[in-house]
Amino acid sequence: MEAARLVPLPTQSGRQPNIRVESDRIVVEHLSVEDSALSAFVAERPAEERSALVERAIRVGLTAIQSVGVTVNVDAVRAEFQGLLRQTEAANERAATALDTMLRQNFADGEGRLPRTLEKFLGDRGQLRSFVDELFDEGKRDSAIGRMKVLLGAYFDGDASRLAQLLDPTRLGSPLHQFRAEMADGFARLNERLSALEAAGAARASERSRSSAKGADFEGVVDDLLGELTRGSGDLMERTGTETGTLLTSKKGDFVITLNAEATAGSDLRVVVECKDRYVSGRAMRDELREAKANRDAAVALVVFTPAHAPTGIAPFDVRAGDVYCVLDPVAPEPATLEAAVRLARLLAMQTLRERDVDVDAAAIGEALTGIREQLELLRGLKSTLTSIGSSAKEVYAGLDRLRDGIVARIVEAEAELCRA
Repeated sequence: MEAARLVPLPTQSGRQPNIRVESDRIVVEHLSVEDSALSAFVAERPAEERSALVERAIRVGLTAIQSVGVTVNVDAVRAEFQGLLRQTEAANERAATALDTMLRQNFADGEGRLPRTLEKFLGDRGQLRSFVDELFDEGKRDSAIGRMKVLLGAYFDGDASRLAQLLDPTRLGSPLHQFRAEMADGFARLNERLSALEAAGAARASERSRSSAKGADFEGVVDDLLGELTRGSGDLMERTGTETGTLLTSKKGDFVITLNAEATAGSDLRVVVECKDRYVSGRAMRDELREAKANRDAAVALVVFTPAHAPTGIAPFDVRAGDVYCVLDPVAPEPATLEAAVRLARLLAMQTLRERDVDVDAAAIGEALTGIREQLELLRGLKSTLTSIGSSAKEVYAGLDRLRDGIVARIVEAEAELCRA
């Protein structure tokens, strides 16, 4: 088919086709198209539709031409981009090859610069190994270890070392020599002092044993301790050894402790105390305590012995025939022992209130006394152990102290029960 040709529309003035673009309109003037097929196609249309048909044809033609131009531009950009991509890949390949070559030169195993340098300094035959071996070689006197060995040997090795000389107290120039001399002089003076005190104590004891003031000294010690124990408790303590009592011809009963009336529900309750620094047989002691209780109108008696004259098996205290026996050293008295004995005597005295129909917690007192008697039985067992096993003396004495503390605790519990009652 013959291609259509655009020819100028013949006019009287001979002007060429005029194409103007006004805003969003295209104005075509004096344009003709020579094409028999297209002319026949247009001629077949009614005259009133030909204008719209030609306008649509121009629109379709311009749109097609516009699309062809955009496609040409996209192909050009794609071609340029592919060329740039090929150049970039070639540059990256050259850079990767150069980087690989450089890394192999510096870090490759065995042949790289870094491994060779590290092997030179840190390897088995490197400079650091040689330096360390030389520095700590014990066989070389000029090495660090050799020098330290010589230096330390001079100060610490053997009897001739500097440290041995400084710590030897027998060497005249040793710092410990003067300390040794001072300690020896101090122990000598202490030994002399102890010997003098021992001799003086023995002399005083011997003098008291020959003097009539011996009993008065022991009673004075007991008097001071009883005064401290009853102070602030509400009990009343009296020294009655020089006064006659209920029995007109008797002065039995060195001290009388009258219990606090608040604790006895208003009853007049007493404990008589006897001090013994001489030997008395068991039967004679019981008779004397019976007389002392009658003479001082007391419910319970407490007898305090010196260690030299105490009956066997009562240290530090015991309950016999309803009375309390106690051992107290006048030279080194233990207030805790006498306090426990006094509290025990008070408790036994308060138990007698049941016979007077006084409102007290008899069950609590009885339970406490039962516990105390059990503790005293253990105390007797430890005493027998003490006499038969000399090597265990310290452990047994410690056990005695614990049992004494246990007895005091049970007495305190009983007293607390009475206070609550």
